[in-house]
Amino acid sequence: MDKQRILPQMTGKNVLLGFQHVFAMFGATVLVPLITGLNISTTLFAAGVGTLLFHFVTKGKVPAFLGSSFAFLGGFAIVAPKLIDANGEATIPNTEMLPYACGGVVAAGLLYIVMSGLIKAFGVKKIMKFFPPIVTGPIIISIGLILAPSAITNASTNWPLAIVALAVIIICNIWGKGMVKIIPILLSVVISYIVALVMGAVDFTSVAAANMFGSPVIPANFAKFDISAIITIMPIALAAMMEHIGDIAAISATTGENYIEDPGLHRTLLGDGLATSFAGFIGGPANTTYGENTGVLALTKVYDPAIVRLAAVIAVILSCVPKFDAMVNSIPAAIIGGISLILYGMISAVGVRNIVENKIDFTQSRNLIIAAVILVSALGFNSTGGITFVIAGATVTLSGLAIAAILGIALNAILPGNDYEFGRTAE
Repeated sequence: MDKQRILPQMTGKNVLLGFQHVFAMFGATVLVPLITGLNISTTLFAAGVGTLLFHFVTKGKVPAFLGSSFAFLGGFAIVAPKLIDANGEATIPNTEMLPYACGGVVAAGLLYIVMSGLIKAFGVKKIMKFFPPIVTGPIIISIGLILAPSAITNASTNWPLAIVALAVIIICNIWGKGMVKIIPILLSVVISYIVALVMGAVDFTSVAAANMFGSPVIPANFAKFDISAIITIMPIALAAMMEHIGDIAAISATTGENYIEDPGLHRTLLGDGLATSFAGFIGGPANTTYGENTGVLALTKVYDPAIVRLAAVIAVILSCVPKFDAMVNSIPAAIIGGISLILYGMISAVGVRNIVENKIDFTQSRNLIIAAVILVSALGFNSTGGITFVIAGATVTLSGLAIAAILGIALNAILPGNDYEFGRTAE
């Protein structure tokens, strides 16, 4: 990376462009810790540092911002579900189990790194044959469906607020222009929060008590490792990798540069994996390349990666303001629920799109069988708590999502007719 271009010239225009990228990623990035109970400051710090790490690994060529991944929400909900408060609402972070979920995120990042090495050694087509859309699509669909009950639970705490949050996203996304269309989640949070203030539904106690400056890294939140948590969360990386490939392809199409060839998919996966493992280790959520920021690239026609790195530095600075963290944490659960009504459905819709765009033929029995087994095992075993067994004295629990991933990959490898070739059916 050219040392003269680590950051852009500090002109007013470039600073505004950097903040625009921060605004684009902000709503979605902070929503993940709000849903899971993770620390918001740590999440912003992990996103900023992770983005800079990604740019270092990819030689500073790819104008991508890395923020919190929604694909792993299902894993967090299984390993570290929020606890019930005095009002009977699931709002209390599960501080005992969250570090173990973060340990699973560290392991998921290592899976990215392994996949990066395999792609470098054997080529992308040979490796991706084991993870075709008929496997990854239903897994992504399952993630959204598993999360659906929590969206209704949160929304039901205050339906008027939830409906406002939901309506703002729909209006901005369908009828919005320019930046309004790109940041519907952020606008939904802001507008519904103002409504909550008018309704007297916001508690500022924690905001008043928070310090103005502090460290975003909290040692007590560092990752801990448990085999059951790792087995639950690690397979989600398979679905997240498909998202990564799609995002890199989208950035390439936007800028007119083929980043899958140069610096190469193995480098972008490696950067994403290292950023994800780093985030998990310090107590943050998994990272992923952000489509929201690709939208900013398309809107502004400014493709300079240095601008994105400036946005990463801004995110790190914001992470050092605990009062800002407390303000975000004061957002009522109903607002999160209203946003999640669309968000979780969109996760499943991405899985459907993955299947449709790759023209999966469901007249073939093998495809029907694989999809059916993944969907039923993911949802069915999730409702029963998965399967628990003992290996070498250690208790291991396979979640519905883990079981579905294992069965899907195995069936795809065993059943005849696997003619999927990466890059042939989808750009």
